Amino acid sequence: MKDSIKNREDIALLVDVFYQKIRKDKVLGPIFNGMIKDWDSHLNHLTTFWESSLFITKKLEQRYSGNPIDAHIKVDHFAKNTIDEHHFGIWLNYWSQTVDDLFVGEIADMAKRRARKMATFIHISMFKAREN
Repeated sequence: MKDSIKNREDIALLVDVFYQKIRKDKVLGPIFNGMIKDWDSHLNHLTTFWESSLFITKKLEQRYSGNPIDAHIKVDHFAKNTIDEHHFGIWLNYWSQTVDDLFVGEIADMAKRRARKMATFIHISMFKAREN
């Protein structure tokens, strides 16, 4: 039986299962696997990102620090500025499927909404960066 997202361990499971799918995907896998050299560190960093995003009012041992926009602009540059809405659609589908496979509840729904908003914002920011 599925439960709600309650803590860092739940988010770590979500992030790990999600990126297992991403790494195997024929479209996204080569981009992610080409950019990320230390997956353990990256997964921990993303777990911290999602924990900070989903538990805004909760006292956490660590908070996310970083700039996701700059990171994704670098990824787009690595992919020779070929990342488009298709890539984001694949990413969002995997994210929503993984959330739904593992969890239920308000925080799970929030995770899907925040991912959609984040994808839109990053997508727009990447295209603006191409103009420079």
